Amino acid sequence: MNVGVLALQGDVPEHLRVLRELVPDTIPVRSPADLASVGALFLPGGESTTIARLIEEMGLWAPLRQRLEHGLPTLATCAGLILLARDLAPSAYGRDPPTFGVLDVRVRRNDYGAQRESFEAPVRVDGIGGRPFPGVFIRSPRILGVGADATPIAWHGEEVVGVRAGTIWGLTFHPELARDLRVHRKFLAQAGALL
Repeated sequence: MNVGVLALQGDVPEHLRVLRELVPDTIPVRSPADLASVGALFLPGGESTTIARLIEEMGLWAPLRQRLEHGLPTLATCAGLILLARDLAPSAYGRDPPTFGVLDVRVRRNDYGAQRESFEAPVRVDGIGGRPFPGVFIRSPRILGVGADATPIAWHGEEVVGVRAGTIWGLTFHPELARDLRVHRKFLAQAGALL
C-alpha cells in the first residue's frame, strides 16, 4: 500500500522523514493523481487557512472529500485536525478555514496560545503501552467537544488531544516531531500499511 503526505504547506519534510523510516516509498501528495495512488494519507500541521486554500487551488478538495468520506485511512495533526473537524469554534486568529467535516469534534484554532507558548508534555495514547508519548504542542488547536461519531484516543492529563472516527485519526499534537514512532506504527498497522 502506498502512503502519502499532503505536501502543500507545513511540516511536510518532517512527516516524510519519519514515515520513510517505516514505509520507504512514502510519497508527497500534490495532485489528484498523487491522491488516487495512496491507500493512507497524513495531513500535516501548518497554517490551516493556507492549506485549505492550496487544496482548493490544486484541485484536491473534491477528490479528497470523496476519499475521506469513503474511509481513506488518514492521520491528521494540528492544522490537519482543524481541516477535518465537523465544527470550528470562533478563534481570535481571523477567519476560520472551510473544513471537510469528517471528524465529529468541535475545535478551536491556536487555543493553547501563540508560538512562544508552545510546549512539550506527556500524552497517554490508547493502545500504546510503556512510557507516555512525548507530545509536542505548537500553536495547537484544542478539542472542545467530542461527538457521538468520534472516540477519544489520546489525553494530556484529562484533556482529550486525539480522536478517531473509523479509519480517520485527528491529533492536536505533532508525533512526527517526537522522535518516537509508536503513534505512526499503530496508525499504519491499523491502516494495513505495515506487514
